[in-house]
Amino acid sequence: MDRPIILLNDYQHEAMKTFIATGDSDHTLARLALGIAGEAGEIAEIVKKSMRGDYKLLHKGPELAKELGDVLWYVAVYAAELETPLSEIATLNRNKLAWRKERGVIQGSGSDR
Repeated sequence: MDRPIILLNDYQHEAMKTFIATGDSDHTLARLALGIAGEAGEIAEIVKKSMRGDYKLLHKGPELAKELGDVLWYVAVYAAELETPLSEIATLNRNKLAWRKERGVIQGSGSDR
């Protein structure tokens, strides 16, 4: 089955059509950040139940994909509220990871690797 390729900025534009802003910009950004955390928490909950033996993660693929889609929606809208194209976010992250890999610090923790 052929699947259409959706460009990041096109997705972001479509996501904004379903976004309902409430409150001032700080309130909106806080609500979106909590949405990202909440959806990531739903992914973590699925993983936790897998780790305790309820099921194999591969069996939860479609459910995990839906939750990842929810995270993507929140990230796309958050970036739009920051007036930053989603493609720019992806490029910045790709460049950061490439720079870390070049310097041999892809593993570890902290922002200043």
